[in-house]
Amino acid sequence: MPSDAPTPPKRSKAVAAAFVGAPLLLTVATTAYSFIARVDPSASSALTAEQAAAVRSDAAALPDFAFIPGGTFRMGTAKLPLPGADNPLRIKPDEYPAHDVTLDPYYIGRREVTNGEFAEFVAMTDYVTFSERQLTRDDYSELGLGIDVDLIPDAMLQPGSLCFNPNFDRDRVAVLRQQNVPGWETAVWTFVEGANWRQPEGPGSDLEGLEDHPVTHVSFADVQAYCDWAGVRLPTEAEWERAARGDGGRVLYPWGDVREPDGEYRCNYWQGAFPTDRLTLDGYDGTAPVGTFPPNPFGLYDMAGNVWEWCSDLYAADYYARSPKKNPQGPDVSFDPQEPNVRKRVTRGGSFMCNTNSCTGYRVAARMRAEELSGTFHTGFRVALSPRDLPRYREHQQTIAAWRQANAVSVEAALRGELGPDE
Repeated sequence: MPSDAPTPPKRSKAVAAAFVGAPLLLTVATTAYSFIARVDPSASSALTAEQAAAVRSDAAALPDFAFIPGGTFRMGTAKLPLPGADNPLRIKPDEYPAHDVTLDPYYIGRREVTNGEFAEFVAMTDYVTFSERQLTRDDYSELGLGIDVDLIPDAMLQPGSLCFNPNFDRDRVAVLRQQNVPGWETAVWTFVEGANWRQPEGPGSDLEGLEDHPVTHVSFADVQAYCDWAGVRLPTEAEWERAARGDGGRVLYPWGDVREPDGEYRCNYWQGAFPTDRLTLDGYDGTAPVGTFPPNPFGLYDMAGNVWEWCSDLYAADYYARSPKKNPQGPDVSFDPQEPNVRKRVTRGGSFMCNTNSCTGYRVAARMRAEELSGTFHTGFRVALSPRDLPRYREHQQTIAAWRQANAVSVEAALRGELGPDE
C-alpha cells in the first residue's frame, strides 16, 4: 500500500474469499495478445530491434494489456472557442493548447478494473475503502487535502459516498443551468450513507450480476492500494490520452470523429437532455459490463464513457501551457480555479452520466478532476505498466496466484466479503 494511503482497519478473521476461474485483469498468461499483429513495436523509433523482440515476448504473456509504442503525439485541443461563441463539443479551456508529447513505450489495461477483480484484492488484503470508514474532522485535517473541515456536514463523516439523486430539485437545477453556474451538474448528486463499492447505490443494493462491471466508489488512495498489491500503476494523463487516441491521431473520439457512426452507439453515456430526460438508447442507465462496446484501434475498451478513470497526475487547469514534452507526470501542485485550495487528481474518459448538453467527457481530449477522497458512483480506473517494472509485476502476480489457489471459493463469496474460519 502506498505510504500516503490511509491505513485500513484490520478484521480479526482471515479472509478466505476469492473466485475460481474468473478472469483477473492482471493475470499472468501465456496466450499471445492479438493486438501485437496490428501494432508493431519494432515500428517505434524508441525501440531497438532487440528491445522490440523483448517487448513482443513480454506482450505475449500479457493478454489483458495493450502495448503502446513509444513516440510523439499531439495532446490536447488545438482550437479553443471564444467566450460566447458556439461550442457544441463543450470544449473547456483546460484542454488547450494542443502540444506535442513524447512518451516511452508502456502497457495499459485493455479494460477497466471490475468489481470481481477488486473483490479479490479486498479478499486477499482485508482492505477497507475510504467510503467504508468512519472518519472524524481530525482525520480529514491530517490528510492535508486543503479541505475546510469545519464545513463538512456531520452526515458526511459517516461511511458513504456520492450517488446520483433521481429526486433532485428540478427547479434549482434549472436555475443553476440557466445561469451557467460552474459545476451545476453536481446539484443532482447526493451523499448516500452506506454507499460503497460493494453497495453502489447504498444499503440494500449489491453487486449481483455486476461482477464484470467497473468497480466504483473508489478513492485515489483506494486505487493506489490496489495497484501496489497487483504490481502495477495508474497511467499518467498523457499515457491515457495517447492510448485513447489509438492510431487515429487527431480524432474526437477513440473510434473517430463521428459520435455514432452509422447510428451505432460506441460508448455508454447519457442520451437525452441531462439531467431531466433519460432515453437510455445505448441500453444502460448505469455502468455497463466492461468491454460491451467495440474497442479502439489499440484494442482498448471503454476509453469513452462507462466510468471516469483515475490518472496519476495532480490536476492543474493551466498545465498544458507549461507541460514538459518528454513523459509529463503532471504538475507539482494541484490547482483548480473553482476550488483552489483543494488537492485534485486528473480523471479521464467520461462516464455514463456524460451527455451532449453539459459534459462531453467521452471526447479523447476532455479533462476532468476529482478531489482525492472522491470515490463516486461513476468513477473507476484502469491500470498501466512500464516495461522496466515487469519483474515486480510477475512477482506480485505469483503471490496472488498462490493465495488464490489456497483460498479459492466462489466469486459470490468474494463479492460479499464473507470470511473464512478463524486463524
